[in-house]
Amino acid sequence: MTNLKNHDPANAVNADAVIIGGGPAGLNAALMLGRARKLTVVIDAGQPRNAVTREAHGFLTRDGIAPFELRRIAIEQLAPYPSVSHIEDTVISIAGEDGAFLLETASGRKITSKKLLFAAGMKDRRLDIPGLAEVYGKSAFVCPYCDGWELRDQPLVLISRGEALKHMAPLLSGWSKRITVCTNGPDELTEAERDELRAHEIPLFDTPIREITSAEGMVNHVKLTDGTEIPCTGIFFRPELAPGTDLPQSLGCRVSELGILETSESGQTSVPGIYAAGDAVTMMHQSIAAAASGALAAAALNGELNREAWNAGLHNSSLSSKG
Repeated sequence: MTNLKNHDPANAVNADAVIIGGGPAGLNAALMLGRARKLTVVIDAGQPRNAVTREAHGFLTRDGIAPFELRRIAIEQLAPYPSVSHIEDTVISIAGEDGAFLLETASGRKITSKKLLFAAGMKDRRLDIPGLAEVYGKSAFVCPYCDGWELRDQPLVLISRGEALKHMAPLLSGWSKRITVCTNGPDELTEAERDELRAHEIPLFDTPIREITSAEGMVNHVKLTDGTEIPCTGIFFRPELAPGTDLPQSLGCRVSELGILETSESGQTSVPGIYAAGDAVTMMHQSIAAAASGALAAAALNGELNREAWNAGLHNSSLSSKG
């Protein structure tokens, strides 16, 4: 396949599949398609959501690895598969349909592809609590499965409310019993739900947060607007997320009420020829789950390509025999 790093942007490249997003989902999908001998292009902007974190956890054989190191190893392991290209770029437009998609990137590259696989994940909206950005990924996290072990038995502040709080408080209690809840405004709970927190000796504050103070990324206090100061060494919070790219929606892919792409178990979206994998299709945002999702979607995409080639071969054979 043409090496896209040295490719003349004026000329279109023809691919079997283009993968948009180069995280665990996209790179594992590329590995599967490379092993299946499909001409595959991975396009990634190089700005992953987990860039703020120092370590990735829960990934067998890679527990504790730095996210960028995980990507480096993954890209290195794609090198033996000549049909796979990986480029740092951003897709700005997509036209066409199943079997004949046309993509254009910010750098002017034009790529045609039979199939698309979106693996651009999610991105964080602006963190509107003063001081939270300084500790995010260092001592403030969103997933206890990923980072709860490192904060076990420590005094923690959980910033959440409503349904999310009802789920997160019991979950987080498996790592520490020293939890204080800050809802940063109305808690959206019933009195019975507040009583449940009291029964578990979990303080609840609904006063807005003034700021989070820290030293070198390590939180020490959550300060409220009424002057209350809550000492802690870790924070868990629910982030406000947006899709990593709006391109699937612009192509007609259905999105659920939760804001994630609707797909079949194999990653097929509502639009023929378009697949999706990773954080954009689930609320379970874990690297190992994203990688598995990418592998399954790639296998389904490859199966579809093979069936189409098989059927085209039968059609051509039939025409030849009639001739």
